[in-house]
Amino acid sequence: MNATPGTILLVHGLWYGSWAMRYLASRFKKDGFRTRLFDYQPTAAPLDHQARQLKLHADSLTGQVHFIGHSYGGLVILRMLQAFDRTPPARAVLLGSPLNGSKVAARLCGLPGGQILLRQAEPGLIGGCADIPDSREVGMIAGSRPIGLGLALGRPGEASDGTVAVSETRAAGLADHLVLPVTHFSLVTSRQVAGQATCFFTRGRFNHAGQDSN
Repeated sequence: MNATPGTILLVHGLWYGSWAMRYLASRFKKDGFRTRLFDYQPTAAPLDHQARQLKLHADSLTGQVHFIGHSYGGLVILRMLQAFDRTPPARAVLLGSPLNGSKVAARLCGLPGGQILLRQAEPGLIGGCADIPDSREVGMIAGSRPIGLGLALGRPGEASDGTVAVSETRAAGLADHLVLPVTHFSLVTSRQVAGQATCFFTRGRFNHAGQDSN
């Protein structure tokens, strides 16, 4: 794949807005990429609908378009890549996305009012989206600093970013997988995450030798 910087389309996660991706966008711009923010309402429509809207947004851009998505936003990206074979070749980086389904979301749905909070995002969050298209280079960055919603719903009993377990971010077909000492939210505010994402967009692999503390 041509390593010339193109456009990176940033997709926020559940209960966030495009504002959450602005730090990463600023870092990518410094690395020579153009950036665009995809704003949507994750709980207002099913995953397939969000994927179609993302495809329309990507089609409005010119040149090579890469994707980066935080948490549920990564599921939207992956579902789009699964559903639309004609999407131009590009790389995607997922940040703490529960590809194998979210135990925290399942616990939340078992609480009074939990289903109301998740609404139409519930099936995608609980069921996951672990089928990686063979023609795509998709990388995952997971966090291992356990501070987040998961603590309030019971400790997961395994390595996690406080909301998503590391095991939930693994799937056959990922081009690379990297675990960094960050929380679920700081996946979108970490300088190290931004640098590793740029590395994947340009090389198709993360720099495993370049890990350091934030």
